[in-house]
Amino acid sequence: MKILSWNINGIRTLPKYHPWNSFKTCEGILDELKADIICFQEMKSSRATLPRDVALPGHFHSFFSFPVNKGGYSGVAVYTDSHTAVPVKAEEGISGRLQPQPPLSAEERVSPSYPRPDEMTLYADEEGEVPSTFDALDAEGRALVLDFGLFVLINVYCPNETSDARLSFKMNYHLMLQERVRRLIEEEHREVIVLGDINICSTPLDHCDGHLPSSQATFYDHPARAWFRKWLSPNGPMIDIVRSFWPDRKGMFTCWNMKLQARETNYGARIDYILVTKGLLPWIQHGDILPSLKGSDHCPIYIDLRDEITLESGETVRLCDAMKQTDGTRDPPRIAAKFWDEFSGKQTVLSSFFGKRPESQTKVDPTESLTASPPTTQASTPNAQGESVAPSSQSKNPEASGEVVKKFKPSQPFRPLAAPATKRKAVEQSANSSKKRKHVKGQASIATFFSKPPTSSPTAASSKTQKTQEVIEIEDDAPTSTPPSTLASALSDEAPSSSQAAQDQLEADYRLACELAKADAVSLSADDEPAPSPSSSSQPQAQKKAAWSQVFAPVPPPNCLVHGEPTKLWTVNKQGPNKGKKFYLCSRPVGPGYDKGKGERLRDEVDHQYRCNYFKWASDVRKEAQRERERERTRTKSGEP
Repeated sequence: MKILSWNINGIRTLPKYHPWNSFKTCEGILDELKADIICFQEMKSSRATLPRDVALPGHFHSFFSFPVNKGGYSGVAVYTDSHTAVPVKAEEGISGRLQPQPPLSAEERVSPSYPRPDEMTLYADEEGEVPSTFDALDAEGRALVLDFGLFVLINVYCPNETSDARLSFKMNYHLMLQERVRRLIEEEHREVIVLGDINICSTPLDHCDGHLPSSQATFYDHPARAWFRKWLSPNGPMIDIVRSFWPDRKGMFTCWNMKLQARETNYGARIDYILVTKGLLPWIQHGDILPSLKGSDHCPIYIDLRDEITLESGETVRLCDAMKQTDGTRDPPRIAAKFWDEFSGKQTVLSSFFGKRPESQTKVDPTESLTASPPTTQASTPNAQGESVAPSSQSKNPEASGEVVKKFKPSQPFRPLAAPATKRKAVEQSANSSKKRKHVKGQASIATFFSKPPTSSPTAASSKTQKTQEVIEIEDDAPTSTPPSTLASALSDEAPSSSQAAQDQLEADYRLACELAKADAVSLSADDEPAPSPSSSSQPQAQKKAAWSQVFAPVPPPNCLVHGEPTKLWTVNKQGPNKGKKFYLCSRPVGPGYDKGKGERLRDEVDHQYRCNYFKWASDVRKEAQRERERERTRTKSGEP
């Protein structure tokens, strides 16, 4: 049996990567992982937006925990093979406060008692206060607890320390998890597996910069790392089982910063774990990470369990018997997704209203609403547009009678469509008129695009309006349509300028265009002058072409100062005054000892084969390039070398 854990960073983004994009359903993805118990973190979904194939993936039972108030954030899931690993009990959250409707009974609960804040020493926040309940800690959809008989599995996604204010939340969540595991071990005498994204590096070996002297000296100063060190063996009850198979392996990272291209150089950290209690060690055969599987900024981790073990007494125990999997096809616990109202047939989902209805459904004849009918005792039902629809018992099927029915709105008078010949005639007239266009000799000046349009005469306007009436079809839902004469007069009226500022702007554009066209004035009037010699005209044309090419040429990226290589353009996505601005960084990937800057990296620990600390705003690069062009243009005019 294989147990796998993976922070997928969104259930919607995973199928966009290879090889997961080759599978049509979620069941295919789960089958490809080849595990009996699959634990996902960071689902980034909600119950209302969960696709059906994700909630009910074929032969897998599914269990979910989503945030109570914030959708598309956090969230964990556990998929179990219905043939090999059906849990005996299951519940959402760690504190026991999250309950379905109706709440779980005492027999359905995994544990008889749960952590209580008044019995624990919690971490104080910046104001010196500690939480009085665990409701807020358990409301972000971060844990699922499943009882498999042989062990209790806890799939967890621990909080990340995004700010100083978040540190107390993170620490208190770890303390709540530790207390829940302690009760399972000491009071209930159960074996426990805790797996998922713990969001902590346990040792310097699990961090990309852990080998640096400055990092080793202060590694355990962080309270989360100090707590995790005490919870793990030999100081605590939990054993890092994957590391136990690879005690001296370097670079065994499970998470990378994808924005920095850190996965290319394996510049990451190991923050995903499978922790087990001592009694499960005989069952565990192997454990490792799967860094070759892409689709997230994390990689999967797994352990393999033996099918059977032999006790010291000589008795052989099978895994299926120890996990209570000998009852045949047993139903999963009540919080499984297959028992949700929207998937068990007890509730109609919204998508059913937009699906294709069966062909045998009785159709309503819309022409009956146009004819007078005697009043009936049954009232008509208004639809979403406010129109009355006759009851289906009084309608007939137009397809059965072989009639072709055209639907018209009752309030809209009948208006025949324009004849095709009229449209074809109008098109032919337009084609003929295009052939009669006057071909201007030479190339038009840019000033013609900004010139004022000539004022059309009333006769031309009226004739244009008559041609327009032949091809315009007006679709109006109003009770009465606009008369053609009124529409023609509205189309022929010339709208005045909106403001004096718009008129001034038009004049300014026209003057600017005239100035830009002065350079081409000589070439436009070249028909009345003798043709210049090729030697005298080729040089100005070449200079003009070079000038325009410099104006529209893209700004080349600058070179970094350390490597002398072209830099890479980035965009600020973080909220703030600089959002959307572009900047240049060294194009080399990050790696151990890359230059973060003098304030964050000691100079003797910098490794120059990785990214240097070059930074420059794209706006500054454009300004420097423009100044350089001006200097070059000045040197060219003055004849300097």
